[in-house]
Amino acid sequence: MDAAILIESFADFAKQKNIDRPTMIRILEDVFRTMIRRKFETDENFDIIINADKGDLEIWRFREIVDDNSEDIWDHDKISLSEAQKIEPDFEIGEEVAEQITLEDFGRRAVMTARQTLIQKVKDLEKDILYQKYKDLVGEIINGEVYQILSREVLLIDAEGNEISIPKNEQISKDRFRKGDQVRAIVDRVDMVNGSPKIILSRTSPVFLERLFESEVPEVYDGLITIKKVVREPGERAKVAVESYDDRIDPVGACVGMKGSRIHSIVRELQNENIDVINFTDNMDLYISRALSPAKIGSIKTDDGEGRVSVFLKPDQVSLAIGKGGQNIKLASRLVGMEIDVFRELGEFEEEDVDLDEFGDEIEDWVIDELKRIGLDTAKSVLTLTKEELERRTDLEEETIDDVLKILKQEFE
Repeated sequence: MDAAILIESFADFAKQKNIDRPTMIRILEDVFRTMIRRKFETDENFDIIINADKGDLEIWRFREIVDDNSEDIWDHDKISLSEAQKIEPDFEIGEEVAEQITLEDFGRRAVMTARQTLIQKVKDLEKDILYQKYKDLVGEIINGEVYQILSREVLLIDAEGNEISIPKNEQISKDRFRKGDQVRAIVDRVDMVNGSPKIILSRTSPVFLERLFESEVPEVYDGLITIKKVVREPGERAKVAVESYDDRIDPVGACVGMKGSRIHSIVRELQNENIDVINFTDNMDLYISRALSPAKIGSIKTDDGEGRVSVFLKPDQVSLAIGKGGQNIKLASRLVGMEIDVFRELGEFEEEDVDLDEFGDEIEDWVIDELKRIGLDTAKSVLTLTKEELERRTDLEEETIDDVLKILKQEFE
């Protein structure tokens, strides 16, 4: 293989991988210098001239002519007079010999090794470029096309044909992908696996929701509205605290949009995730009250030392504050950075009672529905009836009624 074929084949390969010309020349020179060091032990007195466009390669070795009996004759940059005169008869001591070295001088095996080394260096460089590119994109939204769906991850292809991944735990539980789908997600991290970069995307990260707000709400993108904090139960519910530095801008209204136009597209992207947008404030009591929306708070007692807060609400607001499966109170606690305890607040003449829905963890939903069917929606409304009356008016078995009555009585003991 001559120099022109080697360089041209490498140049074509490098261009396919989008390697720029200066980098391509540097790689070529590094490989040729490695060949020189293997054959001549040093490359200090060698010059390499490469014209990648024409496939030209020139390697020149420079040595000073010394007397045949000189002690320096074995130095790498010295040549004896007799050896120099074989190259050109009229050379004299003290002159410099410039000798051109061809690829053939290195041997076929060395040239084939150089070719493989060039290809490997480009592949390594390509991996490094990909790693650096996505390292700089961490926290940003990108698009990808689904090309393979596996049990533990979904593999996508980006615009340049690179493989990217959304692991199962970074997918929204309601996500259902098909081959060819266009998917949006943020770059969560870039790991090195067996020497190759693995790009991990996320659709569950709070940062993804934050970036969606930036893309849909110009005031957020321009910095007029700041997102102070985002907490999520991906695909179910989220709370976003926003603040405006311009008194003329309503941050909540701007984020929601006219008739919900702005937030609807975000909700659809997140598989109908219920998003509460609230005004951030340094007034902690007010912030907690807003965080527990849609429930209406009666009073708040904060224990700064314990990092807990007690919230008192009217009985009909308790289930709203807690939310389905405790989602609302969990997210509110994470949003304000304090553990929130909910208590029922009773009026002067008001007798304590508890909504049946609040016993959802202990009483099965179908049993609660059966009690509601006959107009019983609170604990005390059930306890006012005898066991026999409940058997007669509902389709519940005796054993089930006993269990229900036991659970409800324990609430008031």
